[in-house]
Amino acid sequence: MSDAFYHKPVMSDEVTQYLITKNDGYYIDCTFGGGGHSLYFLEQFDNIKIIAFDQDIDSYNRFLSNDNIIKFKDRIIFCKSNFRHVLNQLKEKNIEKVNGLFADLGVSSKQLDDMARGFSFNSNDPLDMRMDQNQTLSAYDIINSYNQEELERIFFQYGEESFSRQIAKKIIESRIKGKIKTCRQLSDIVCSVKWKKDKINPSTKIFQALRIYVNDELGSLQEMLSSLPQVLSLNARAVILTYHSLEDRIVKQSFKNFQSYGLKIINKKVIIANETEIENNPRSRSAKMRVLENCNV
Repeated sequence: MSDAFYHKPVMSDEVTQYLITKNDGYYIDCTFGGGGHSLYFLEQFDNIKIIAFDQDIDSYNRFLSNDNIIKFKDRIIFCKSNFRHVLNQLKEKNIEKVNGLFADLGVSSKQLDDMARGFSFNSNDPLDMRMDQNQTLSAYDIINSYNQEELERIFFQYGEESFSRQIAKKIIESRIKGKIKTCRQLSDIVCSVKWKKDKINPSTKIFQALRIYVNDELGSLQEMLSSLPQVLSLNARAVILTYHSLEDRIVKQSFKNFQSYGLKIINKKVIIANETEIENNPRSRSAKMRVLENCNV
């Protein structure tokens, strides 16, 4: 399977329907990844251009080597950058405003399946979880140097983990015996505290919390959202897909606040995937889509 379609783009028809309001101009893909959504847009609209953001160098390398993507290279402007810098990146490229902005939040299937990246609790590779491999802070640093109170706060705030205190305490106790080096080691510690009630791995919320904290995902999201009134041209839309309550809460509140700036919430009720897509594409099960339009003259 092509890297560009490593996972089927979530709600691609719905995203396209709400995002593409003009058949030419610039559209930002904040989370380019394997390029699935962007390719879907480019194949349907001959005159649009994509400004693709991704801080992961692996994504850029796949962009350069993938035949499905490279055929559109004249219509893709790649920004090896976190999407929190969208406003500065546009200024550098002398682009004042865009005709739409899209973000598919969360970690990609490619990153999860690449065990060496240290995102998966099934991995025997080192704890890492850095989306930008040039940054210094990793999950290994946090697990092996933060005190119990700090760990507990991260697990509860970013993972909404009800066993945060017990897990943090167990990690501190385990560090006495030696460094916690691998994802599997951490997962085993969590599983020794928290029992498995269903098919979901007990480590899921802890790994989510670490990933969000390591990459400052919520801070990046808030910074990107704050730039929308300056980035979107008249009648342009922002379409955001979220996969957990922390992200969705931020998007919902930000969109609500933007109404005082002349921006309009298009969908009063959150948009979710239909039953057919959920059956064919399990990743879409937890996806929530919100849409904002700039109506400010």
